[in-house]
Parts: sequence; C-alpha cells; structure tokens
Amino acid sequence: MNQSCTMRRARRRLGWFLGAAAALAPLAAAAPVRAEDDSRIASLSQTLSTSSSDKERISAVTALGRLGDKRALRPLVSALRDHSAMVRAVAAAALGKLGHRAALPALRTACDDDDALVRKRAQQAMSEIYVANGMDAPAPEPAPLARGRAGFGSQPRALSARPDLYVVVRTTADDSQRADTRARQVNSDILRSTMLTALRSEPMVTSAAADASRYGLTARHVDLTITKLEQHVVGGYVEIEAQLRLAISDSRGKMESFLSGGAKVQVPRRSFDARYLPQVKREALENAVKGLFDKLIAHLRRTPSS
Repeated sequence: MNQSCTMRRARRRLGWFLGAAAALAPLAAAAPVRAEDDSRIASLSQTLSTSSSDKERISAVTALGRLGDKRALRPLVSALRDHSAMVRAVAAAALGKLGHRAALPALRTACDDDDALVRKRAQQAMSEIYVANGMDAPAPEPAPLARGRAGFGSQPRALSARPDLYVVVRTTADDSQRADTRARQVNSDILRSTMLTALRSEPMVTSAAADASRYGLTARHVDLTITKLEQHVVGGYVEIEAQLRLAISDSRGKMESFLSGGAKVQVPRRSFDARYLPQVKREALENAVKGLFDKLIAHLRRTPSS
C-alpha cells in the first residue's frame, strides 16, 4: 500500500515537472527570438538613419517590412521622410502590409509627396490598413475638372491624361550563373510580366502601338536581364539578392544607355523553408523590377530620344 502511494506521488511529481517544462519551453525559446528581433530592428533603423547609400537604405526598409513586426512601425514612418523617393515608396508599401492604423497620419501626408510612385504606394497602404482594421475608407475627393469647349457650350469636363512615353519591352533574360534552363525561363517571364504590369499602372506611359501612333510618340525599347540571383546567409537571415541590368535603345535599335538596380529579400533562418524559395526569389525579382522601373521612367524623361 505504501509502495503504491509512493508510486502515485512519484507519477504526480513527474507529471508536474513535465508540464512545467512544457510551459517554460516556449518562454525560453521566445526570449532569444525577441532579443534577436530587437537587435535586428535597431540595426536596420540605424542603417536607415545613418547610411548615405540609397541601396543600403532601400535594403534596410525592405527588410523591416519583411519582419512583420509592429516594432518596425516607427522606423518605417521615419523612412517616409527619406530623401530617396524609392525608400519612401518601399516604406509606404511596408506600412500597408504591417496594417497598423497608427501609420495613417504619416501616410496621409505621403499622399501629397512630390513623387508619383510614393503617392500611389501611400494610397494603397491606407486602403490595406482600412481593410485590416475593419475601417470604412473615406470617400474619395472628386477629380478636378477643366473647363473647355468640347464641340459646344462651356460646361466643365474632365480631361483624360495622355501618355508622353512609349516603352516597348523587347527582351527579358536570365544570365545569372546558378539557374537551369527551366528556371531561367520562369525568371525571364517574371521580369516581363512585372515590367508590363508596371507600365500599365503608369498613366503617362504606354506600351501600345495604337497609342503611340495616335499621340505621335517615338518608341523606346528596353532589354531587361538578370545579372545575379543568389542566396546567402546573413546572421540569422537567409537573404535572396537580385541584380538587374536594363538596356535602352531607340526605335532604330541604336543603343542609348544602360541602367542597373537590384533588391534583397530576407527571411529569418528559423522560419525559412526551402519549399518557399521560388516565391522568395520571385519577390526579390519583382522588387528589383519595380525599383528599376522608376529609374527607367525618370531617365527617359530626362533624355528624350534623338
């Protein structure tokens, strides 16, 4: 009888010990993660505030957005005042994904940014935050009207924007060294679809021959190539880096200039799953194309075709 009681007490102690260990295990595991994330956010925030390299600050703000941590709110809001339009645009997009309503005042200010892409990303981010928080978006302000004669009378009428650039995506290719034939084709298709989507989203740019003929626009041809698509381990993160080169030629095929750009996507090593690597590479390529697109449009407006 005494032996039976002793065994029951031993089992109870063992059960209590195992239960306590199970309860404490998540806390023990979570503590270093929080410290690591705090350190990572602090490091990226430092880069944003001190680095003179636009590329480094774009990489930092992209990484902050990838963390999905609300502690990144403050540095992302600060990045909306960065002198680089691309940093501001990426910060606005990241705040939309974060979904924190505290970002709304700063995003409203960004909606009046001098850069068209920043304004667009800020508006999209506000819409995402309204949805994430179950809020009703404010009614849009009516579009400005221009007075003029449209055949008769002088009633106000809205003037539709007409494109001022005609851009043709001629070729896309993957010249990186670590891709097989099938992967190269997939990556090439990502470049083309992302660039065409960016062209369609810009009202002052067209890729349609009919529009070019109607408005007398001269074609500018672009050839987009992946020069690097690599995976690295950086501290506690797996990093995918994409680098692109863009060649610009005139309607006769004469080469005019080259542009280059890139993007990095970082995923915490503890949550990285190789099955999702194609999607992470896609994200890096899409971000690189979007960044290069803005450089392309600015470059084309500064250097009209001869």
